[in-house]
Amino acid sequence: MQLLDGKQLAKDIQLELHVKTSEWEKSGLRVPHLVAVLVGDNKASASYVRNKMRSCERAGLKSTLIKHEATITEAELLTVIDQLNNDDSVDGFIIQLPLPEHISEDKVTLAIDPKKDVDGFHPYNLGMMMLGTAIYVPATPMGMVTMLERYGIETSGKQCLVLGRSNIVGTPMSILMSRKAKAGNCTVTLAHSRTQNLKELMLQADIVVAAIGRANFVTADMIKEGAVVLDVGINSVEDSSKKSGYRLVGDVDFEAVAPKCSFITPVPGGVGPMTVTALIMNTVKAYEAKLG
Repeated sequence: MQLLDGKQLAKDIQLELHVKTSEWEKSGLRVPHLVAVLVGDNKASASYVRNKMRSCERAGLKSTLIKHEATITEAELLTVIDQLNNDDSVDGFIIQLPLPEHISEDKVTLAIDPKKDVDGFHPYNLGMMMLGTAIYVPATPMGMVTMLERYGIETSGKQCLVLGRSNIVGTPMSILMSRKAKAGNCTVTLAHSRTQNLKELMLQADIVVAAIGRANFVTADMIKEGAVVLDVGINSVEDSSKKSGYRLVGDVDFEAVAPKCSFITPVPGGVGPMTVTALIMNTVKAYEAKLG
């Protein structure tokens, strides 16, 4: 079993990007600029955004955090988005989710200029991904595909099961794994909580992407010997031995499943850091598009 160390791979890619951004800076150009908009005081969101800012620094990007109170109106937030859309010094920006209930996430997503949608959530970018011509692929699937490529994992002709059908992870990942590409050419099954004979389907899979959002849902008897397992889940479970009173686990029962795998991602330190890195890679792409 080999661990897919997303944390280390993310640092390696960020350092590679830093070489590129340093060259731009030396030649008199500005560096790519990513803006994150944080609404409210969600602690998990705030921590995630801070991590993005630190990663930008390692990659040599400029990063800006715009914070607003949870009381900001939908119209006011849409005005902020319009300003960022029209700011030539901003190459890409994200609106950190979740948003307060009185703000429509759909309206916010649609308001973002697709050329600056480095999260890859805009319907235009999702549609272009369907056609195989997307510039910005959703960050989590892109991070996983990059991981498969960098670790040299063969995917062509393999059976891939994606567990979870969200618009930002499961569905786009199923499309990416089926496309004609280096990390692709799989026969893909898109499964979910209502899939019948789920265990039987999973036991046929050479590659399993677990993104169902349930702690330790995937057990050892659901995984065949030698499978590659990518665990997207981030779940909190009670743990009195921790100062916080909880610990993070994935959708996969790691301790039981890992011995059966050829490759597996840990939680934390697997898919998460690669999601952030993919966001940075998309921002660099947006910047390069401006350079022509």
